[in-house]
Amino acid sequence: MVDSRRAAPSGPPPGLLGGVRAAVAILSAAVAAAVGVLGVVSVRVARRVVTPAVRVADTRILAVDPVAQTITLSRTDDTVLPGRYGLFTAGDTGYLKLGSVLDEDALGVKRKLLTHVPPGAGVAPDAAFSGWYYERPEELHLPFSSELIGSGVGPCPAWLFPAETSDEAPETWVIQIHGRGTTRSECLRAVPVFHALGITSLVVSYRNDGEAPRSRTGTYALGATEWRDVDAAVGFARRRGAQRIILMGWSMGGAIALQVSLNSPHRQVISGLILESPVIDWRIVLNYQAKMMGLPAPVTGLALGALASEWTTPLTRTGGPIPFDQLDVVARAGELRHPILILHSDDDGFVPSDASHDLVVARPDLVELIVFDVARHTKLWNYDQERWSTAIRTWLGRHGLSLDVDASRPDDGEGGTSELSGGSSDAGS
Repeated sequence: MVDSRRAAPSGPPPGLLGGVRAAVAILSAAVAAAVGVLGVVSVRVARRVVTPAVRVADTRILAVDPVAQTITLSRTDDTVLPGRYGLFTAGDTGYLKLGSVLDEDALGVKRKLLTHVPPGAGVAPDAAFSGWYYERPEELHLPFSSELIGSGVGPCPAWLFPAETSDEAPETWVIQIHGRGTTRSECLRAVPVFHALGITSLVVSYRNDGEAPRSRTGTYALGATEWRDVDAAVGFARRRGAQRIILMGWSMGGAIALQVSLNSPHRQVISGLILESPVIDWRIVLNYQAKMMGLPAPVTGLALGALASEWTTPLTRTGGPIPFDQLDVVARAGELRHPILILHSDDDGFVPSDASHDLVVARPDLVELIVFDVARHTKLWNYDQERWSTAIRTWLGRHGLSLDVDASRPDDGEGGTSELSGGSSDAGS
């Protein structure tokens, strides 16, 4: 008689199977938690991009000598720069103008004070270094008026600096557009060079910049909506007699100027653009800044995706997706119709110059790039005022946009010789 045979049980033992299931559950929970953390961090990064920035103390005041009128600052990439700058301080002193570097070591940089600090003035140690130089329009000693320009969000404040014009020449205006996290005062450095050439300056504000009205969301659209406020300024200029209009944008103001040139119904009166340290492709800028902050690539990718998505706008609080493709002017270079002068430093440190170089390659017929190599972000005037001003004068003259009322007048609102250190002639060509 043959013994019956029972088949061996198939599959892993029940104990092993239970262990695998538990491990999978734990792993799934860990992955979900990691994804959740990535998502939360990415949303925070995305919000930071579009939230109007507040001034951050990035410099320490180490010493002030009221007798010698000097100030010693902590050593940073900005505080060692040759030229003239500004310093926002707390305490009694407020905003200070800074002159040449007098001495430096591994820890500090001593500079000449161009704003008088009296003995006994209370100066707090925390400060913010600035390329503004001029804080108020009165400092230029030029006639000006305060204006309000109607826009889709309400009246936007502006400063109007009328220039001397000729009856024979068409009236030419420049509209100055400041960058992200700053105000109109950033643009005051440029007014004298245009005024000396017979060009009226309109220095404008736009939604959510702290001076113009707040939009419904209170966030930036990186130029995708702000351009409409500047376009309203173009209409204002035309109603006041402007026949030719130049757009000058600084940093994000450059992105705004480019959107005006591409989208404005007033395109026929725009004669050219001058861009200082401009944002030309936001993806390049945001990826660069994320790398400088040490953010992992997945976080950056998710943050950009969140900003570009309709679904995540309740989280990013943008009110709508950021149209990065529309804001990529290198990709849209074929649509450009106006001559463009770009001034950019290859060591910008905030908005890399890659896209500026790319735009020249894409449209050499329209775009001219003047390269600096030490001036950093939006501080080209401060670093080498003469080279900066000459580049603008030459470009305007080449395109027939200047009247040259008083070319002998220094491009300095204080009416004197520019106080620049000898090192400022080292700018790249």
